[in-house]
Amino acid sequence: MIDEIKRELTTHIIPFWSALKDEENGGFYGFMSNALELDKKADKGVILHARILWFYSHAYEILKIEALREYAFHAFEFVKNNCIDYENGGVYWMCDYKGKPVDTMKHTYNIAFCIYALSAYYNAFGDRFALDLAYKLFSDIEENTLDEYGYGEAFSVDWKLIDNEALSENGLKADKTMNTVLHLIEAYTELLRAEHNERVEKRLRFLLSQMSDIVYDPNTDALKVFFNEKFELVGDIHSFGHDIEATWLVDRACKVIGDSELIERFKDINVKIARNIQKLAIDTDGAMKNERENDKIDRTRVWWVQAEAIVGFINAYQNSGDKSFLDTAKGVWEYVKKDVIDKREGGEWFSEVEPDGKAREYKEQVGPWKCPYHNGRMCLEVIARGIE
Repeated sequence: MIDEIKRELTTHIIPFWSALKDEENGGFYGFMSNALELDKKADKGVILHARILWFYSHAYEILKIEALREYAFHAFEFVKNNCIDYENGGVYWMCDYKGKPVDTMKHTYNIAFCIYALSAYYNAFGDRFALDLAYKLFSDIEENTLDEYGYGEAFSVDWKLIDNEALSENGLKADKTMNTVLHLIEAYTELLRAEHNERVEKRLRFLLSQMSDIVYDPNTDALKVFFNEKFELVGDIHSFGHDIEATWLVDRACKVIGDSELIERFKDINVKIARNIQKLAIDTDGAMKNERENDKIDRTRVWWVQAEAIVGFINAYQNSGDKSFLDTAKGVWEYVKKDVIDKREGGEWFSEVEPDGKAREYKEQVGPWKCPYHNGRMCLEVIARGIE
């Protein structure tokens, strides 16, 4: 398994994204259709660029391939020069193809990804300026988004609360989301890994308490998805991909903090969640289903859900010793090889695949959300964990 996945990373995923480097305007091109048509004048998502920065930085840290340094630096320069609002704090949501902000919304989720990326860049290359930027964005979140219940999410350029349309879906409007709690945990974990900071650790522990006390439902061993401003549940949705992703990201957070009691507490929760997802979400062909809304199961094979399933089930195997988790991870990988990896010349992974194996032609291969973060990270995790 590890040899196949390393080959997928180094001969397919990395070359695909490296070819998207925009030498003229900075950053990376912002859109490619499923027909592999590249739009060089498409807007450039800040989330996309933060994830690309994280990807090349962490890939360099794991693989030590010198050529990756150039792409990480290129992404860092775009994020540093175009994405950060140095006047008001935080980061923009979207830039045009030349790097000018075109959507100045401030979103906690988006800022978290920039913290994640800048911290990873520091962890790979030791650039103190990048870490200082990460701390500045951390302070921007802490000083501008907190209310008495937790972190607000969507704000205007000058930090006035606005509708959280960007992270709401399924016809529901959510003021707060499991997704933002999870990725704040992820970002603060990477920042704490860069340098031990008591304030960062304190806020990370707060987020972990929200995950265990509010987001996690011990009656169903599942994570709640959408909330109102008081963290009261909105809708009845179960996101299979986020559940399995959360198990290993939360596990990592506990280990970076280094609190043995916290590690054991969440290990038990995370294994329960993984076992629940294994029972509910693995389809007959080995693929992961997407989600449940009320009594309807969405069986779409979403690229990032498959990638996170592989890491999450491997992590569950390593935490529990239950080989069925490893077998499940390998089954998902077999499915990915068959239907999700785009075998056409110039393609990467399909965004979404129907249960019958047909890729959805209207879903892009590069876009504001479609990036090398999930599948590239899966490859790096398998390599780092030495899974055969």
